[in-house]
Amino acid sequence: MKNNLLTEQLVYNGESRTKTHIHLIAYTRETVHETVCDNFTDEISKADPAAKLWIRVHGLEDTECINALCTHFGIDFLVVQDILNVNHPSKVEEYDKFNFLVSRIFEGDRITQIRLIQGGNFVMSFTDNESTLLNDVQQALQHNVLKIRTRASDYLFSVMINDLVSNYISVAMSIGDDLDDLDFIERVKIQQKNWIGRSTGAEVTFPTTQGDNLVVYTTRPDTLFGATYMVIPLKDQYPRLLHTDSTLIHAANKPFFNDVNDHLLNVTQLIDSCRETLSSLMDLYVSNNDLRMNDIMKRLTIVSTIFIPLTFLVGVWGMNFKYMPELEWEHGYITAWIVMVAVGIAAYLIFKTKKWR
Repeated sequence: MKNNLLTEQLVYNGESRTKTHIHLIAYTRETVHETVCDNFTDEISKADPAAKLWIRVHGLEDTECINALCTHFGIDFLVVQDILNVNHPSKVEEYDKFNFLVSRIFEGDRITQIRLIQGGNFVMSFTDNESTLLNDVQQALQHNVLKIRTRASDYLFSVMINDLVSNYISVAMSIGDDLDDLDFIERVKIQQKNWIGRSTGAEVTFPTTQGDNLVVYTTRPDTLFGATYMVIPLKDQYPRLLHTDSTLIHAANKPFFNDVNDHLLNVTQLIDSCRETLSSLMDLYVSNNDLRMNDIMKRLTIVSTIFIPLTFLVGVWGMNFKYMPELEWEHGYITAWIVMVAVGIAAYLIFKTKKWR
């Protein structure tokens, strides 16, 4: 990784190839006007000076456009680098003239980068593809839900963060539902009983990596990734917005930020619960594998133990001494077979009586 403090170049290091385009949403108490623009400076100059702005950017490939946009609003160069760096962990930062949030969300099978910047009368959102995450927020602006158009930009900022956290909650609950699949857990428990005592009725097929066990192995990376790189850092740094003296966060809107913080704590608990459940299932799976291996070793040991005395008898009678009474005995051969069969049956009955099955 290059030292970003020693370069003036801006590089987008993500894989999305969505063309950079800007949705300029200017809203007042009475109206909402949206423009998809190439030259944002001209459109901003045409907007009502009293209007608040939401600059919604899709696609991060055009680094010059993003840099020009951020420069227009007085955004620091290092912040622009963080916007373009898809590997940056979640964080919240306060500046004199704006607040900055870095995170990412799950959208189906893909992970979308999202960055939010809140200034005095504007909010900017950056996603590396055509994300639908904030569509509900845009609809709320159109219909002035909870008088959102009359509130300051920090309220819109809190609503966006809440939408972000809601995505985490949905993902965590979905993972939790997969892990709490009672059918899977019950079958594993029944299998454990079978390996321990063989006391249950029907045989149960042990889950394989192509069946239920696949859920365990595919869910673990998602859970750890979400906890490590998304939710946990955000939960640790978000309180900066709650205890700030900045004029960007108004006292009247702080309860909404507190509500978002409660949701963050909730999703953290959900993720911790998923990790504990996942760990328990993994331990249960490993335990069952050990029990199955022990059962196999026990069967092999029983077979070996039965044949040990037989091997001893064969070894004794197989010695080539000249004077061995049994060698010239007329019934020696059949007697040897009777002795060996009797020893084998006796050993088997002893094991069965002791329930070494």
